[in-house]
Amino acid sequence: MDNSVESPEAEAVPVANPAPPEVTAPSRRLSPALKRTVVASVAGCAVLGGVLVLLPDGDVQGPPALPGPAGRAVIAASAGAPAALPDLTALIGEREAELRKNPRDDRTWAALGAAYVERGTRTADAAYYSKAEQALRSSVKARPKGNVEALDGLAALAAARGDWRAAKNWGEAARKLAPERWSTYSGLVAAYQGVGDYKAAGRSLDKLSELASGTAVTLRTAAVYRDRGWREDAAAVLSDATARAGTPTEQAALLHRAGDLAWERGEAADALRHFDAALAADPQFPAALAGRGRALASLGRTADAVRAYQHALIKRPAPEYALELGELYESMNLDAEARAHYDALRARVAAQGAHGVDDALVLGLFEADHGDPEAAVERLRAEWKRAPGIAAADALGWALHRAGEDDEAIGLLRRATDRQKGGTVRSALYSYHLGAAEREMGLYGAARRHIGEALRINPAFSPLLAPQAREALSALGDPPEGGPEQMWPPQPKAAAPARKPAAPARKPSQPPAPKRR
Repeated sequence: MDNSVESPEAEAVPVANPAPPEVTAPSRRLSPALKRTVVASVAGCAVLGGVLVLLPDGDVQGPPALPGPAGRAVIAASAGAPAALPDLTALIGEREAELRKNPRDDRTWAALGAAYVERGTRTADAAYYSKAEQALRSSVKARPKGNVEALDGLAALAAARGDWRAAKNWGEAARKLAPERWSTYSGLVAAYQGVGDYKAAGRSLDKLSELASGTAVTLRTAAVYRDRGWREDAAAVLSDATARAGTPTEQAALLHRAGDLAWERGEAADALRHFDAALAADPQFPAALAGRGRALASLGRTADAVRAYQHALIKRPAPEYALELGELYESMNLDAEARAHYDALRARVAAQGAHGVDDALVLGLFEADHGDPEAAVERLRAEWKRAPGIAAADALGWALHRAGEDDEAIGLLRRATDRQKGGTVRSALYSYHLGAAEREMGLYGAARRHIGEALRINPAFSPLLAPQAREALSALGDPPEGGPEQMWPPQPKAAAPARKPAAPARKPSQPPAPKRR
């Protein structure tokens, strides 16, 4: 049953977002789908908290002794922490009921929009994004000027849809209105990362850390540290925060992120322990189920991994989970099952696209490896133009390689691992992509180094590509004994000394010059 509230005076809401004050309305863009879940969920709970703390006390506080589900969601969001999904559902129901009584309450509309964004992200039900846009537009209509709560919500909505340029513009507009509002900076960190402005992301994180603490800030800090290559620092921040977490859902979010970091550095058993602990804290946390499937696949427990992915897809049918399960089936030579999940991926992307979500990276990588590489190149060129981040550089470079355009691919793949250009994240996938392209170009020394690096970072980074990496490294063999024949470039030859010009010969008819006395 659809319980969404329609403003009785609101016009039909178009798909595009309205323009914030002094900000050009950005068009909807595509997203790095493998990151968007964490990014948008953190932004959603941060924005929801930023809105709820400004509502009147009678709307915010539940019974002092035993707050109900909606009250617990308010407390969690106000502290910058994710709410339990049943509590979030209860909060949405209460806000919808309030708006049926008072459809001109701009702050309640903004709070409802932010809650819809978070629920859509947590469940992968993009229909909530259209509801969120309706609610946020109604908030803007009720209070067109100075509505920082609605601007924050629109920034979170753009991030959830993967439109990083729009998220940046909305967030900057909100910051201009309220430069000390902590939730705005949480969204800006993610937006700047999405558009590839890593210095601005760092500055926003510094400001966020000055203004607030809590789970939302911790998750954002860990994400920035991870992208900088500071994995141990990220793990330490998450570990400390987990010990202080006040609710099971907070613990689950922090443990899940710690599990992701452990898996990325090749510690599958440690990752599995984190994912199991996250599910023990909150069994309704589907991202931990998908992480568990990833870790089990790395440990060779493929049957258990399949079951974990299947449960994750039931709770949250995200395209990236379908891709991972399809590739696991393909690695098991179960081609029919793999094709079924690849078809589900396409269908899911199309369904989300109807609500403004267009997963450029997940669909582009899928097409590059399992479909039409030329189509992947076209799609990812547009994504790179809109949001030239590291993930887009790697994805476009890989698609170009798969399409046979290695001369162009190599520059983008090197950029994704170039520390001077933001490529500081230690990614086995990025290193393998670069090494595979270098091997194709005959750059065997560089290929050996980068493919080997991928396997050192995470020996089981992909059920399909990790075995290919091992085969490629074996085919490349060991470097020549004694090293290269020529270690240094040859020195230029010394230039021959310039000769003095010969004296001009006298003409035969010219008499000799007389001697001076």
